Amino acid sequence: MKLSYAQGTTTDPLLSETIGANFESTVAKFVDRDAVVSIHQEVRLTYGQLNDMVDSLASGLLEKGYKKGDRIGIWSPNRYEWVVVQYATAKIGVILVNINPAYRTSEVEYVLRQSGCSAVFSMEKYRTSLYKDMLAQVISTLDNPIEIFIFDDSTYSNLLVEVNEERRHKLASTLSSLDFDDPINIQYTSGTTGFPKGATLSHHNILNNGYFVGETCGYSEIDRVVIPVPYYHCFGMVMGNLACTTHGATMVIPSYTFEAEAALKAVEAEGATSLYGVPTMFIAELADPALDKYDIGTLRTGIMAGSPCPVEVMKQVVDRMNMAEVTICYGMTETSPVSTQTRVDDELEKRVTTVGRVMPHLEVKIVDPNGHIVPRGMPGEFLTRGYSVMLGYWNNPEKTAEAIDRARWMHTGDLAIMDEDGYVNIVGRAKDMIIRGGENVYPREIEEFLYGHPEVKDVSVIGIPDEKFGEEIMAWVILKEGSLVTEEDIRDFCRGKIAHFKIPKVIKFVKEFPMTVTGKVQKYVMKQQSIEELNLGGAASIEHA
Repeated sequence: MKLSYAQGTTTDPLLSETIGANFESTVAKFVDRDAVVSIHQEVRLTYGQLNDMVDSLASGLLEKGYKKGDRIGIWSPNRYEWVVVQYATAKIGVILVNINPAYRTSEVEYVLRQSGCSAVFSMEKYRTSLYKDMLAQVISTLDNPIEIFIFDDSTYSNLLVEVNEERRHKLASTLSSLDFDDPINIQYTSGTTGFPKGATLSHHNILNNGYFVGETCGYSEIDRVVIPVPYYHCFGMVMGNLACTTHGATMVIPSYTFEAEAALKAVEAEGATSLYGVPTMFIAELADPALDKYDIGTLRTGIMAGSPCPVEVMKQVVDRMNMAEVTICYGMTETSPVSTQTRVDDELEKRVTTVGRVMPHLEVKIVDPNGHIVPRGMPGEFLTRGYSVMLGYWNNPEKTAEAIDRARWMHTGDLAIMDEDGYVNIVGRAKDMIIRGGENVYPREIEEFLYGHPEVKDVSVIGIPDEKFGEEIMAWVILKEGSLVTEEDIRDFCRGKIAHFKIPKVIKFVKEFPMTVTGKVQKYVMKQQSIEELNLGGAASIEHA
């Protein structure tokens, strides 16, 4: 009987250096090659130019007194300065705290307070997000002073100092004092308690994960990767940026946030060889009426990940977008993020129906509720172990202990099946988690927030199938006696206070929830009823992560 356990064997060793040291090695090899192209900003930087800018910012931060272990936040959509900040902080050991650009004041306040940030990089505004104004509002409520550096004004440009001999020596000395096991990044994930948890990742975690994702896609210095996925997430900054910089490839930023037309134009303009996206993004690109008019024949690979990947969409991406070697990834922020990935030479059936095999240097197993490994072909919880497992949740040892056991296995909460060849299929997930267009949302966080509405007596949040986003948010709400609150009133209560993707699309007012005899809410019954009432049976798809 073959058990559901696999390890990623490889002759390729782990990278035993910090992000900054690895980046400098790449710069030395490919100094005149394009490093980053930000199309919407009309900026093009070679590796040499990018490194000069990184060193300038890193030196400016050192002069202001920032040092190894300090936390600095970044709250911004995608732009080339995001890349500069990512590598500048890495070179001096400052822990970069990623803040979702969709967050609003209450969420930002929590992240800044919980992480102990002493500064924040942001932009003045983007669309309806007035970042500068919101930061001023939030910081007035905090006990500790926080510096704000706005990309669009002198607070940022004044940080970019000239790197003279003295500053260069100090920067080199700082870089050489860092260890690859040092924490370098905190990414907040929604928590079942209603509060996000800060997954704390080291140089070793994310540098190696980015490197092996790039290796699995077959990257070299000739590759040009269009990255329309957000930088605040591992998909953008690790699978995107670090996969590129560990191979000398080019990072192409098509727009601040995803736009199908911008992504396709970027592929054509830059002769891109790789394109990233969650299924929702690929669906939008396939639906672009001008798709067949774009010259995207240079594409060969890419990554589809983040939420359920419909089989038909995957096949169309291969056929209509020339991405014959497109790969599927599965993972979570806490594992840096990728644990399994399909290979570019896997048969199409494996690439559209599984999330691939275990990555190099990692172990995975599938266990029953008692922790015993199940036979292949049987479902159980997916666990992973190895270099990719986070250091822990920032200042939260209890939640860390719940997620990572004493043998250092990360418990994902996802249900999976491993086949005879070691390919993994995700068949379910942590019972409450909703994945909406690549965003992980825990119902408890939304429930906790809605409980703050003065007219809400009780609330229960579920995910319902959605053809565009994979899943959408639905709230079952019990109002207080005599209340006249409407669905729109509930949404108005949410706007500007929680991220837009957490605001319920569907709100159902009820007198009671379906309950067990012991008084537990039966969310699966709610989901079944909602699917029937809303006629959503056709929106289901094969589950990938």
